[in-house]
Order: sequence, then structure tokens, then C-alpha cells
Amino acid sequence: MPQHEKEFASQYAVVIKPRSFQGYWKEIWQFREILYILARRDIVVRYKQTIVGLLWTLIKPLLTMVAFTIVFSKIADLPSTGMPYPVLVLAGLLPWYFFSNTLGEMGNSIVNNQSMVSKIYFPRLLLPFSTISVGLIDLLIALVLLFVLMIFYGMAFSVTLLMLPFFMVFCALACIGPGLLFAGMNVKYRDVRIVIPFIIQFGLYISPVGFSSTLVSENLRMLYAINPMVSVIDGFRWCISAGQTPIFWPGFMVSFAVTAFMLVVGLWYFRRVDKTFADVI
Repeated sequence: MPQHEKEFASQYAVVIKPRSFQGYWKEIWQFREILYILARRDIVVRYKQTIVGLLWTLIKPLLTMVAFTIVFSKIADLPSTGMPYPVLVLAGLLPWYFFSNTLGEMGNSIVNNQSMVSKIYFPRLLLPFSTISVGLIDLLIALVLLFVLMIFYGMAFSVTLLMLPFFMVFCALACIGPGLLFAGMNVKYRDVRIVIPFIIQFGLYISPVGFSSTLVSENLRMLYAINPMVSVIDGFRWCISAGQTPIFWPGFMVSFAVTAFMLVVGLWYFRRVDKTFADVI
């Protein structure tokens, strides 16, 4: 490089240094407008050039609800714990779809945006966080279907519905920790992209989506609650059933502790490796 170019570079170059913990979050707040732009882009891309658009948000859980109701209620003859079985299934499907879709999108968020990561600087944490918006909108739209089904079966709306936003936030926190962990690992180890769908599929089998968690024996309830989605789904059903479907509160505390632990681990690992994304990707 010629001497005059070196002098120009040394005078006007922007040096990006590792931020302190407080500075890291301050920088994310300064770039918050990018989060809005990324979220709006993800929403538009999700439904661009689709025939029925947002109706897919209703069609998918509706068809799955019918299939699960036939298999678990009619064929397996499992109890519904005091609520219509289609409502029980749909109340489990909605948070599960929010969790699974968001987890998959977060895990692939850095790799899917590698051109941005390698060319411009911005807090990389905004990419996985922006994916939550799509899952949240899908959940809010699908809740309309759940409320219509409740009216159809003559279920009363009670004050416990006011707790529904809490369990929605709980569900989002449950997917942020592992989502950030997968997003960071996926940059260096591309096998993670193959493993994520398998983990999501396996999670469906070990979550009480098509049945009530009360069917699990008492001595296994605490172990079962290591899966945070158990308490999230139980919470959704508790909210819409006016508290008639019980929550196993000791298991809820276990699920909350696991969620908090995974959140700390995911944030720590992502912040540790995000400075290497542009070089590795």
C-alpha cells in the first residue's frame, strides 16, 4: 500500500473493539432501528408470493389439530382433563409452533444473512432477535382460531386469560437460549443446520402437545419438567380453562430454572463468538 494511502487509512479508519458488557447492550439499543427493519423484512419475505398468505398460519395448526384429535382422542382414547379435546390440542400446538419455528429461524439466522455479516458491522444479536417477530405474529393470528374454537364449544372466557402474555414471554425466553447457542455454533459447525430439525422433531414427541401432561406419572413429573415447553403448554391450557387444567408448580419452577440457565449460556456463548463471524463465515 502506498504511503499516502496508509496515512489516509490510519487517519479515517474505524477500529471496532470488543465492548464491555454494559457497552454491548448500549450498542444494541443504539442500533434498535435495524431490529425493526430486519423484523419487517422477515415478515414480508415469509408471506411474499404465497397464494393464501397469512391463512397458512391458521391452516397448519387447524389440520394438525384434527389429526391429533383423531389419533389421541378417538383412537388412543386419552382423557381431555375437563376441556374439549380439539381445544386441548390447539392450546398445545400454538405455543409449540411458536417455539419450533422461532428456534429454527434463530439457529439459521447468521448463516442465512452471511452477506450482511461479512460486509457491514452491526450488533449480530439483532439477527436472531428479529426472527421472534414472525413467530409472534403467527401466534397472535392463530390465537384468534383458538378463541373461535372456545366459543364454538361454549367455553367461558375468564380472568386467567390475562396471564396468557406471561406464558407467551416464557415461551419466547425458552427458545432464545438454545436459539442463540445454535446460531453461534452454526457458523463454525454447519452440521448444526442438519441437527436443528431433528431436535425440533424430537421435542414434539417429548412435549404434551397432543395430550395432557397429567398423564405422566407423579414420580416422573419433575424430570419431565426439564423440558420448558411442558410448563409453557400447561400454562396456556390453564389460562384458557379458567384454571381448571392444573399447573404442576414444582415442575414449573424447574422449567423456569432451565430456561434461565439456557438463556445465560446462549447469551454468553453468542457474545463470545460473534466477533469471529465475519472471518469464519
